[in-house]
Amino acid sequence: MQTFEIRNYLKTPEDQAAYIEAALEQGDPSFIAAALGDIARARGVTAFAAETGLSREAIYKAFKPGGNPTLDTLSKATKALGLRLAVVPAA
Repeated sequence: MQTFEIRNYLKTPEDQAAYIEAALEQGDPSFIAAALGDIARARGVTAFAAETGLSREAIYKAFKPGGNPTLDTLSKATKALGLRLAVVPAA
């Protein structure tokens, strides 16, 4: 039996953006951090580190379940994903 790996479903920027959007809708900071970690691993942590200007260690620490990334770290990660942070009215 094969183990489910979310990283196998995060191949395109569109898939990654949809995953982050779903994580944000959950409203759980730990889940959001873990989702960004999943995307970093799907892209390759070394490559993601180069794209963000963060160290591999910072990525592993910030973007794990229970991780607590700073706003700067979050901003760098979303920029590397081709996304931007925005505030919209709650529905």
